Amino acid sequence: MDTKAFKRSLHNSDNYHRKGFGHAEEVAGVMDSEYQSPLIQQIRENNYTLTRGNVTIKLAQSFGFCWGVERAVAMAYETRQHFPTEKIWITNEIIHNPSVNQRLRDMEVGFIEVIAGEKDFSVVGAGDVVILPAFGASVQEMQLLNEKGCKIVDTTCPWVSKVWNTVEKHKKKEYTSIIHGKYNHEETVATSSFAGKYLIVLNLQQAEYVCNYILNGGNREEFLAKFARAMSAGFDPDVDLERVGIANQTTMLKTETEHIGKLLERTMMQKYGPTELTEHFQSFNTICDATQERQDAMFALVEEPLDVMVVIGGFNSSNTTHLQEIAIERNIPSYHIDSSDRIGSDNRIEHKPLGEELQVAENWLPEGKVTVGVTSGASTPDRVVEEAIENIFAVAESLRTVAV
Repeated sequence: MDTKAFKRSLHNSDNYHRKGFGHAEEVAGVMDSEYQSPLIQQIRENNYTLTRGNVTIKLAQSFGFCWGVERAVAMAYETRQHFPTEKIWITNEIIHNPSVNQRLRDMEVGFIEVIAGEKDFSVVGAGDVVILPAFGASVQEMQLLNEKGCKIVDTTCPWVSKVWNTVEKHKKKEYTSIIHGKYNHEETVATSSFAGKYLIVLNLQQAEYVCNYILNGGNREEFLAKFARAMSAGFDPDVDLERVGIANQTTMLKTETEHIGKLLERTMMQKYGPTELTEHFQSFNTICDATQERQDAMFALVEEPLDVMVVIGGFNSSNTTHLQEIAIERNIPSYHIDSSDRIGSDNRIEHKPLGEELQVAENWLPEGKVTVGVTSGASTPDRVVEEAIENIFAVAESLRTVAV
């Protein structure tokens, strides 16, 4: 399929919308009232620090809603305002934040169900409005919705679209796209649908396995089994790894994406020599600025003396998970929560350790003077961060009262 031609045709359709509907000012006021926080603004203005009683909060200097997320949510709000009576669907969560997605449900936006591992688009009818979330949607989904005669509202983050353009360049020049990402993440599913030949690697360890295969060969059947759900149909590692280009899921850990890119470049140089490198390796910068800024701010925050770290964001949020990884690498006790309700006044916190199920930690906040680092993923509103901070202060106050 010529994905570039399809996109061009879709974008020229009267049923396709990606620039809002003229209600931006009104929607901005609604979103400010629902998601902004005077307390968080106060903390920003006070060098990202707030002390109350025994607790000092240290806030990362870049956190929370990024521009792409804010744009997507605003467009969803505008869509309901512009189509007040039409049936509106969304192909997936608009962003990875439970409170924002619940707000859309309250606005009677229907979420496409997944049945037996497949999205059930049978509920969508001609003339229905369908929102594509910030992560984007696969080209096959777009084609299906277009054929159904739906009105499509595309909130895909421009940074994600940039990655799509990159893998299309790989395809045109007959390079295999090596995508650093999670094969079942909505964004990577969408990105791979625009690629030609592709292979998805989760981390540096998998990339090293691929590079070793490029240099030394290996067990072909083992390779195919290892990446069975993370490669294009008919992928042949003995042929399709001769010319490769690097791309990434925008929410992955920046430093790891860079290491994978450099590893692949060194590998192709070693195999083919410096004069032939560009014939066998392509690299474009597809690291999202917002992701990079939040990770850089987190690296700076964990250099400060912190007793505890609280990371706020959806449990299925990739960028939030990578923020948590940074704290764990510094051996700082870290708690990933998706809402302030996870923090109980009895000094219990329900949290999700990295790669594990939800757990409850007792006495997580130390008594006495304590410094708590706080950050949030790109899909987390300031209001949610404020509520979590207030709950932390409430826990500290209850500990002080008991001590007295």
